[in-house]
Amino acid sequence: MKRMTLGKRIQLGLVLTGWSLAVWAGVATPESVISTTADEVVHTLKTDKDIKNGDSAKAYALIRDKVLPHFDFMRMTRLAMGKYWRDANADQQQKLADGFRDLLVRTYSSSLSQYKDQQLKVKGEDLDGQEATVHTVIIPSGGPSIPIDYRMEQMGDDWKVFDIQVDGVSLVTNYRSEFGEIVRSRGVDGLIQALADKARQAEKKSRTNKS
Repeated sequence: MKRMTLGKRIQLGLVLTGWSLAVWAGVATPESVISTTADEVVHTLKTDKDIKNGDSAKAYALIRDKVLPHFDFMRMTRLAMGKYWRDANADQQQKLADGFRDLLVRTYSSSLSQYKDQQLKVKGEDLDGQEATVHTVIIPSGGPSIPIDYRMEQMGDDWKVFDIQVDGVSLVTNYRSEFGEIVRSRGVDGLIQALADKARQAEKKSRTNKS
């Protein structure tokens, strides 16, 4: 059976966790954020016919309203930029984080319609001070299981995701070489523009697939 690409596996992990914060018994823990949210998102995917039929606007709104407040996109972008983060001033850093956020949301919101009865099982968590790694496995309807780890940090009373590792491959470092190449050739402003262009392309592709 054909093995899913890294991008498809990352999409599946994002779909099943839904990128939102869950509170269990009034106290959010890294493991409960993932497990409880996965249950809620799977229920929505099974019952919302509009999203299942490819309504990209509704899928984007779901992520925008329920997900974005609970991801640390600034840290994600800093990790994805690597050493080039220092080349950006404060205004550029904010634009980079906003652009990376929009690209990820535009890219993966279309994946909500691809849910095909996959299951996500939480295997446990490793705590290290104010950071944690939640270990999960996705069981597809066919094919091998997919191990996915969620790197999280405690920010106040919340736990926020700053990276996702699929089969040991990091989402943010997967973008690092691409970002570095763009900065070297076009500068920081060139990367800001490239992120905006890629987000528009993802949105256009989503609309094309729907039609």
